[in-house]
Amino acid sequence: MIQSFIDTIIVGSRWILLLQGLGITVLIAACAILIGTVLGCIFALLKISKHKILRAIATIYTTVIRGIPLATQLMIFYFVVFAPLKLDRLLVAILAYGINSGAYCTEIFRAGIQGVDRGQTEAGRSLGLNKSQTLLKIVFPQAAKAVLPTYTSEFIVLIKETSVASFIAVTDLTKAGDMIRNATYNAWIPLLTSAAIYLCLTVGLTKFFGIFEKRMARSDRS
Repeated sequence: MIQSFIDTIIVGSRWILLLQGLGITVLIAACAILIGTVLGCIFALLKISKHKILRAIATIYTTVIRGIPLATQLMIFYFVVFAPLKLDRLLVAILAYGINSGAYCTEIFRAGIQGVDRGQTEAGRSLGLNKSQTLLKIVFPQAAKAVLPTYTSEFIVLIKETSVASFIAVTDLTKAGDMIRNATYNAWIPLLTSAAIYLCLTVGLTKFFGIFEKRMARSDRS
């Protein structure tokens, strides 16, 4: 088994492909969560707005994006939406994943904002704060702490979902493993190696975010 691993991954420096693929995977997920956070904040505010049209726009966005498989969305963005612009595959993947993440972040943030007790808002207004100041200084900080576990889970899910980026020939970790499989005619070593890397990455991030959440909870109690 060890010799098979050496022949498949080490010989020919094929491990570099996996390393590069891992970098692309993390890049897509990191950029996508940033885009998703911005979109999520905007559409979450639209969704709790008193204006019916704004709420309808946010509802349509979340319903459509969350209701269509990510792989299908990715291909629609690449072959239809952004095809006339001839954007780089990696950029299309980042935008597609970001727009997809935005729909989930919208619901995460909306739930967090609406989960803050209304008495907090009333207290802020009684202190002379206007609506925007109350949201920024009182509601948002409390909502952020409440949604942190779900938000970090969204990032971990994005890491795993980048595996379908290979559908538009983006050389992510999954695509790198597939390239090694085609070059060596050995399927199980590159596939299991890719799976192990995904597992280590997601478990490591889960533990890291768990420690971060515990420290935040500890600071709140002190």
